[in-house]
Amino acid sequence: MLKKRDLHECHSLHDLMVDPAVFPYVRHKCRSYEEYLFATKQVIDEEEQNTCISRTILNELGHPIGTIDLYHMEHNTGFLATWIGAPYFGKGYNQRAKEAFFAELFLQHEIETVFLKIRKQNIRSKKAVGKLPYVKLVIDIHHEVYKLINNTEQIYDLYYVNRSDFMANEEMNHVVAT
Repeated sequence: MLKKRDLHECHSLHDLMVDPAVFPYVRHKCRSYEEYLFATKQVIDEEEQNTCISRTILNELGHPIGTIDLYHMEHNTGFLATWIGAPYFGKGYNQRAKEAFFAELFLQHEIETVFLKIRKQNIRSKKAVGKLPYVKLVIDIHHEVYKLINNTEQIYDLYYVNRSDFMANEEMNHVVAT
């Protein structure tokens, strides 16, 4: 379901990313294939430097359908960015990708907290994150991060996942154990 990024999948991913239902919500807004290729190469380099972790999301046939990244990594925290191509909306890929990625982050890396900033108007992402029982909305805790991402106006809701909350989830303990 997840694999390390490589340049061979850029054509397929770029075609999915430029869809108007997806493009407004992606982190790297690359308008051309060449620009996307360059951005992907940068992400691969950043991962080699341990400043991000990036994976390609695959469907059951092994075709690339989106990406999931942890970026701005510092002090065992980072921000999550996920996008999936429109033909794959509503099929459970987002939730499965997040669960697999969180398992990797918390079990194989020293990540303690993952932040998810979601545009207030991005209803699809807010509904998707609501299906994950270990994701919490920032209210009082991490308020300084909330203020940082919304320094001029409040355009993002901020959620977070702690390693302990993720590991305490009974369903995930079963998945991790098998």
